[in-house]
Amino acid sequence: MQEPNFHFPKQTAFYKGKVRDVYTIEDKLMVMVVSDRISAFDVVLPRPIPYKGQVLNQVAAIMLDATKDIAPNWVKSVPLPNVTIGIKCETFPVEMVVRGNLTGHAWRTYKSGGRMLCGVALPEGMKENDFFPAPIITPTTKAHEGHDQDISREEIIQSGLVSEKDYTQLEKIALALFQRGKELAAKQGLILVDTKYEFGKAGDTIYVIDEIHTPDSSRYFYAEGYEENQAAGRQQRQLSKEFVREWLMANGFQGKEGQTVPEMTDEFVHSVTERYIELFEKITGKKFVKQQVSALDAEKQIIAQLQELM
Repeated sequence: MQEPNFHFPKQTAFYKGKVRDVYTIEDKLMVMVVSDRISAFDVVLPRPIPYKGQVLNQVAAIMLDATKDIAPNWVKSVPLPNVTIGIKCETFPVEMVVRGNLTGHAWRTYKSGGRMLCGVALPEGMKENDFFPAPIITPTTKAHEGHDQDISREEIIQSGLVSEKDYTQLEKIALALFQRGKELAAKQGLILVDTKYEFGKAGDTIYVIDEIHTPDSSRYFYAEGYEENQAAGRQQRQLSKEFVREWLMANGFQGKEGQTVPEMTDEFVHSVTERYIELFEKITGKKFVKQQVSALDAEKQIIAQLQELM
């Protein structure tokens, strides 16, 4: 689906994010359209990646369905490959980042000598990509623009961003989701390394919202060869959108002022599409089926589904 410009009956708000368009219906439901836009270093790149929206939305739908016994989630319907309709929640202003391994931002902090991350003490004597003794939560504030900021549990509660009662519940759910994510990944020969969860509240109920365990919100390693690579000090084989960031860095772009996004050739765009499809099939164990729907047909199907749900 090309970039649509929907307007739905009883629509009360519209928000265009980096990669998602979100329509609010009567302050009760949300229609989330996951576009083919792609961002890296907090910049939306100039060319969309065909089928990327479908990959992310369908992985999220599968993973949310596989974890709904742990906590309720916002999804009411997935009427189209890249569209989800769900409950409108009051979003908690923090993201729960759960880490099973010393990787990425945690490793950069550790390598520079830091032994505290978001108020969590990091053990001595660890190497990059080692497992933590137990998964840790390193929350961040949610930023609509620019970078999310690290924050500790204590700061979140003291500042009133989230009540202690709700935050304790968020921690419990996040760790349970991560455990389930690791189990699902293991069945596919993968290690769920780190991920982020977002939560919202409707009434007194906490819901899992947005996407979970997708290649955009999570990092995976291949389980095969993990021990050997750690013993030899080699990098792990990753399954995430890190390859896009690596390509940008190799071409002189890290989102810094004055830098220009390198040209995205047809060949590169096609290669990213193929990589996302590979990610879908490896993470879910299902065959990816490319689906195309015109914006007009999509709008009709979404409206029909909304009428059923309202």
